[in-house]
Amino acid sequence: MRLKLTIAYDGRPFSGWQIQPNGDTVQEQIENALAVVAKEPLRLHGSGRTDAGVHALGQVAHFDPPRALTMNPVNWVAALNTKLPASIRILDCEEVPDDFHSRFAALSKTYTYDLATTPILPPLLAGLAWHLPRQLDPDTLEEALALFRGTHDFRAFAATRGNETEGTDYSRTISEAAAAPTATGYQLTFTGNGFLYKMVRLLTGAAVTAAQGRLRLDDLADFLDQSPDFPYGMSPLCSPPDGLSLASVDYAKK
Repeated sequence: MRLKLTIAYDGRPFSGWQIQPNGDTVQEQIENALAVVAKEPLRLHGSGRTDAGVHALGQVAHFDPPRALTMNPVNWVAALNTKLPASIRILDCEEVPDDFHSRFAALSKTYTYDLATTPILPPLLAGLAWHLPRQLDPDTLEEALALFRGTHDFRAFAATRGNETEGTDYSRTISEAAAAPTATGYQLTFTGNGFLYKMVRLLTGAAVTAAQGRLRLDDLADFLDQSPDFPYGMSPLCSPPDGLSLASVDYAKK
């Protein structure tokens, strides 16, 4: 049996999703809870990494429970949540085919990014939104986001992990990049077939810089589809993790 988890978490207390030597991570917390419930260590495979301080409303992961443990998938939700901190919640657990993989079977992901443009950041949004008291032009923000739609080489919007090679593929297809007004500012939505390391934060930073009048739209367009020698350089600004959430991961219909 293979089980698929849908997970939400507040990323502020954690050093990101993936287990690492010197940090408290979401994956480690859930693997610890799995070990208690299953009474043996279990490996959890996530749909992808989120950085320190980044949140999730619909992260997806899978694991294989012990053959001898015949617990109903629904019961795993309560069993795990009682072992997890309140900042991590298992929202759903369902049985999936044995060849399902939360990362490799994903067709697309959707991220949201919250911008707060109020003069004073509401205390309950601290760590949950990027505070931008300087006025943004909403029309320019939309025009900037529109540039990202479609299939492009996003190498100028990717931070390096140190494992890149000459054959690294920087091409991604963005089907949605849009802004919607909220009570305190704007929420940006990005949907794509995949995202590079810190790509959403670099796209957001560039769009905000343009909307503040500090980057021309034609200069922003030049960052896309660059050759490997970077004639126009990297995206000018990486937004903080505060406002970023992994909203959902989409898979083929059953």
